Amino acid sequence: MKIANQIVAFAGEANLAPYKMFADYYNHFLSLNGAKNVDFQTTATTPEGIVVPVSFSEKEEKMNAALKREIMRVAGVTNIGDFPIESWANHPTLKWATFAVISAMIDMVLPDAIIGDVGIYSDVRTIGWGDSAAFDVKPRDLFVVSKGGKSKRTTELHKQFVGQITVMPEPRQMTVFVSLMKVLAGKESLADMVIKMVRSFETQLSYDIYDAFATAMGAVTNTASTGLRVAGYTQAEFVRLSQTVAAWNGGAKPVAIGTQRALAKILPLDANYRYEIDSDFVKVGYLRNFQGTDIMVLPQIADWTTPFALKLSDSKIWIVSPSAQKIVKLVLEGSALSYTSDVYANANLVQTSTLIKSWGTAIATNAVAAEITL
Repeated sequence: MKIANQIVAFAGEANLAPYKMFADYYNHFLSLNGAKNVDFQTTATTPEGIVVPVSFSEKEEKMNAALKREIMRVAGVTNIGDFPIESWANHPTLKWATFAVISAMIDMVLPDAIIGDVGIYSDVRTIGWGDSAAFDVKPRDLFVVSKGGKSKRTTELHKQFVGQITVMPEPRQMTVFVSLMKVLAGKESLADMVIKMVRSFETQLSYDIYDAFATAMGAVTNTASTGLRVAGYTQAEFVRLSQTVAAWNGGAKPVAIGTQRALAKILPLDANYRYEIDSDFVKVGYLRNFQGTDIMVLPQIADWTTPFALKLSDSKIWIVSPSAQKIVKLVLEGSALSYTSDVYANANLVQTSTLIKSWGTAIATNAVAAEITL
């Protein structure tokens, strides 16, 4: 498991167990919600050496206990039992430590969560606070080979120059409120709240990456017979675009991506084809490979701005080469920052905490991709 440098610096090499535990807990949550190919622990060994299954509810209970222990450690509190819970709820260092640990937990899983959703067409880079990221974009053109003469020393001179795109992250904020007294007393699940915060950041990141990708693909050339964007699916155009993407990306293997509903339109030209009840098309709703091009589904995500709407377009199929330069670049700046209001700062005695995470997206690539509008 790869752990970011800022988390190691925050917790120390000897205190990484709670953060690894949270990554396992989060992956288990994703699996229960339909995610595939996520790694998490399914069994545990008792002190007697007996291997027993571990449920998600058991992990949540242990995760809450581990979170409280880590908060106490960071706050330097060792005598939590010496005073009533309500007294500790006003402890300024304890309040700071609570959301400092939460910020570190978010940073623990956020990059991997993003890569799992949009990694096929986006590249994620983490930088330090106050830095900017620069991406080199090399020309994809080749040099011209011309006929020469036996008495001619040189031909036309050629040289290519590398372009550069700079990405400046911008801060995003999220304010939540929590009763520290209930957390300390075990009446509220801190682990559950952290998951909700991770999912909120992850969803907004996915929106920004997808919007940048969709905008870029909507602007590619649509010249008849040679363009990279066509209206209406046909088998011939699907094959042509796959060949074009592969050829202009130096032979990198093309992959067709889209939502499950969109990919279901990729079918053979012959109307007399048959498929068995246990075929891939029946099981997953689309073909896994068509005419030599692999097909990969993009998990649909909810559009929380409109009730029950979906964010990803069901009328687009994109053909990309994942092994070439990714289309979208995502830059995550530093670790998540947090600040907490005073206990009595609000008239209703609600204690708020604001988390800040900075990121930026840009189109910086020399790769070619294609789009089919259904």
